[in-house]
Amino acid sequence: MVQTDICIIGAGPAGATTALQLAYMGIPCVVVDKAVFPRDKVCGDGLSGKVLTLLSRIDPGIAERLQQYVFKEDSWGVTFVAANRMSINIPYKPGYEKLPGEPRGFVCKRIHFDNFLVEELRRCQQVQLIEGKSITKYDLRPDGYLLSDASGSLQIKAKLVIAANGAHSGFTKDVAGIRMEPDHYVAGIRAYYSGIKGLHADNLIELHFLKNVLPGYFWIFPLPNGEANVGVGMLSKVARRRKVNLKQLMLEAIQNDPTLRERFKDATLQGNIDGYGLPLGSKKRRLSGERYMLVGDAAFLIDPFTGEGIGNAMYSARMAAQQAAACVTVNDFSAATLLAYDANIARVLGPELTMSTRLQKLIRFPWLLNMLMRLSARNKELQELMTCMFHEVDLRKKLAKPQFYLRLLLGRGVRP
Repeated sequence: MVQTDICIIGAGPAGATTALQLAYMGIPCVVVDKAVFPRDKVCGDGLSGKVLTLLSRIDPGIAERLQQYVFKEDSWGVTFVAANRMSINIPYKPGYEKLPGEPRGFVCKRIHFDNFLVEELRRCQQVQLIEGKSITKYDLRPDGYLLSDASGSLQIKAKLVIAANGAHSGFTKDVAGIRMEPDHYVAGIRAYYSGIKGLHADNLIELHFLKNVLPGYFWIFPLPNGEANVGVGMLSKVARRRKVNLKQLMLEAIQNDPTLRERFKDATLQGNIDGYGLPLGSKKRRLSGERYMLVGDAAFLIDPFTGEGIGNAMYSARMAAQQAAACVTVNDFSAATLLAYDANIARVLGPELTMSTRLQKLIRFPWLLNMLMRLSARNKELQELMTCMFHEVDLRKKLAKPQFYLRLLLGRGVRP
């Protein structure tokens, strides 16, 4: 039997980040994942500026190694395309220059990014990584959890469990009692294409708010070697009500939209079109309990507007690691003590998730996005506001208020 103070279930971005933070605080832990790395994960593959910021806070060396990583593509902003096909390029940083260390975003296949983080784990003597084992049994005892796989060949005794095993986490469902709700869940599909025309020279990711996809979008994220991650995401409640086949919807967009049809004319599908689910942070939930915390997708923390999950996963992971360290110090892993983790999530990620939930509801109206594109095309002040939206929560609040659009319609500017 393996004995440990802290066991992390899952070695994806959330689990790996939790373990890295603990390791750099000198606290040992055990990480268990059902897969053997490198392994693929269906995802949009987008990494926001939060990723580099977070890794720099843990250890600048990790951030430097990621910047030098050959499997990622630097990205300098986003192209928003409204239903009327008007578009605007919004950089992550005003007046950016393509300098080393400058990009606020990246695109990297999960098979590579997740393996990068696991390789960082292998550098840490404090981390015991167990691959190819799926924890399916969680027995809470007075002194901790007894975790085991289905056969019982692996048993781990832990004072604290950190569940980081993704959107379909059995621990989240069976222990925390959190289940998928169509109102707070996005169904997505992802494919890889090569040879798409018209990708931006600065690798801007593209979000196409096609009328028949709202409230969701069609995306194109440029990758190294001329490839791109292409997909569609739609709120599950809407997809069910409309009985939408997302694969068919994506292919029809590529075939029928005049702009996309021309750009994909000589493109080649690489591999399969795969589906996945995105548990949204559009509903506040209890993310801890007696001797456990949930992080990443297992905590349902994906941004409802942008669909970003990795950055939020890593932020929650660092907070969980810091809370775990505090618990180890006083040997207190009670539900009451772990409420501090929930408070930190609400303080750090809560405002952003609230604003994004409101924005998600606003994009259901094609005319609103069309208007925003028209006005942004000739309003530098509005363009700057949209740029700041990516890293300034207080400014994002403006975009979530109906008064903001009323002021635009009346020509009164975008400042309060």
